[in-house]
Amino acid sequence: MKWTRKPGEPIYLRRHMVGLGLAICLPIVLLQLYKIYVGPISFSMQIAIGVIVSVLAGMVLYFTYRSSAQNEP
Repeated sequence: MKWTRKPGEPIYLRRHMVGLGLAICLPIVLLQLYKIYVGPISFSMQIAIGVIVSVLAGMVLYFTYRSSAQNEP
């Protein structure tokens, strides 16, 4: 039996999933690299930077992939 999408379910491509994975991992990786190469950073600043990077990455994903993640008719 072949798996089919439900009506209205979005079509996600492999590049969408890779972009989402990068958007999730990017704040963590950037903070760790900062701590390794620059120095310690306060917890509140880590949270602020994490939120800012996450929001920016989400906006980039939205504007980059919104035309290719179309709903199936």
